[in-house]
Amino acid sequence: MNLPPAHAGGPLVLTHGYFLTDDPVEQRIMRPYPPLGLLSISAWLDRRGLNHDVIDTTFRSVDDVVAELARLRPRMIAFYVTLMTRRTILGLVRRLRADPKHAGLTVVLGGPDARYNAGDYLDHGIDILVVGEGEETMAALAELDPAACRDPAVLAGIAGLVHRGGDGRPATTPARAHLPRLDDLPRPARHRIDLAPYFNAWRQAHGETSLNVSTQRGCPYTCNWCSRAVYGKSYRRRSAGLVVAELAELSARYAPDMYWFVDDVFTVNHRWLTDFATALDAAGLSIRYECITRADRMTDEVVALLTRTGCKRVWIGAESGSQRILDAMDRRVTVEQVTAMIRAAAAAGIETGTFLMLGYPGETEADILATRRYLQAARPDRFTVTLAYPIRGTEFHDAVANHVTGPAFDDGSDRDNRFPRSYGDRYYAQALRYLNHAAAVDRAGAIWHPRAVRHHLAVGLARAGMWWHRRFSPPDPGSPEGTAEHG
Repeated sequence: MNLPPAHAGGPLVLTHGYFLTDDPVEQRIMRPYPPLGLLSISAWLDRRGLNHDVIDTTFRSVDDVVAELARLRPRMIAFYVTLMTRRTILGLVRRLRADPKHAGLTVVLGGPDARYNAGDYLDHGIDILVVGEGEETMAALAELDPAACRDPAVLAGIAGLVHRGGDGRPATTPARAHLPRLDDLPRPARHRIDLAPYFNAWRQAHGETSLNVSTQRGCPYTCNWCSRAVYGKSYRRRSAGLVVAELAELSARYAPDMYWFVDDVFTVNHRWLTDFATALDAAGLSIRYECITRADRMTDEVVALLTRTGCKRVWIGAESGSQRILDAMDRRVTVEQVTAMIRAAAAAGIETGTFLMLGYPGETEADILATRRYLQAARPDRFTVTLAYPIRGTEFHDAVANHVTGPAFDDGSDRDNRFPRSYGDRYYAQALRYLNHAAAVDRAGAIWHPRAVRHHLAVGLARAGMWWHRRFSPPDPGSPEGTAEHG
């Protein structure tokens, strides 16, 4: 049977290629959220009257998605790609390329992993990369016919792209300006996907549901391990009244028990936070939420505003309990500030969390022990520990680039990058155990409680392991591991 090529009138498909079944860390903590960035692009296309489909892969299998794409036979498929999903998406693209039903398919990639890896993606079968903010650029691509998608002269006229030029080499078009007013964005098209699996997963794991909301884009800070591939160092925010209107709509439609504000620094603008509290009061809306922020953007007044607006959990970034390491990271915050603000939030009845990173260049055991002292003083309810890995495009990566090794581009991601660290893999495994059990000792209360005794023994064994591997294991490049969350 002769089938027409995939591009002869098929739809545009937006998807993200994240599969929960491939993520053991998420399966353990089970806090999945809808693909908010993709749904924002979908809403923008809807506003422009551009027909498209959205495939949410989170709770599906690769084979199931391949079967649906065979049914839809799209002319264009656009993936939102992160360093976590690179390998899976490229594997899926290979399958599509090998299937005659998808002859002529245009494959587009956007998201945080696209900008600084554009050449590698082009070499692995991707036709076009969207760099930066995606709404307007994706709308421009959606309006093209299939032939135009392969015409370098046409693509050269669309800002915010990387594609193959007429000479076959990567060609970058002028950068697209950020949307000046986030209030002009439509609300994410959550109606295009089924939220029930997310809520069910939350209920089974935590006994409550949660839904993600974005109020801002970008971060004005300069932490040198953090990627700013999409929004740069910009900071833009939706008006508090529009955010509250969206929350009211979501509460009426889905009634989530909690909200998760995905913003990098929720309390960066104190005036906005005051407006947010006023708008919630005016709407008669009561919510519960968690957010992330920085200690230097926290004060006693901000803590009071968080309490007033329904904050139940605040994550305050630390990354290390060593001021020397914080300064090397260009964190622009002190250990004392972080400690004080975690304690202030806890005193106000807000659950607290903090982020830690081990293995940053130049870190020594003294810095790890300082991190232990920070946890002991701050006493957060939860913390996560990540082994440092350099992301392409960051100052951290630039500093170690000549020494970075890793798997083939399509067989891993920046999370798998290796670089010379102070100690070997086995040492850091013991350091992770040490911090985990030491924090558990703090929470156990009575020193002779059986649980406390077990953790004390584990702390001693971990410290012995750190000593042993510091003395006898070579300081080879470490292999970054997944984030561990402790609560």
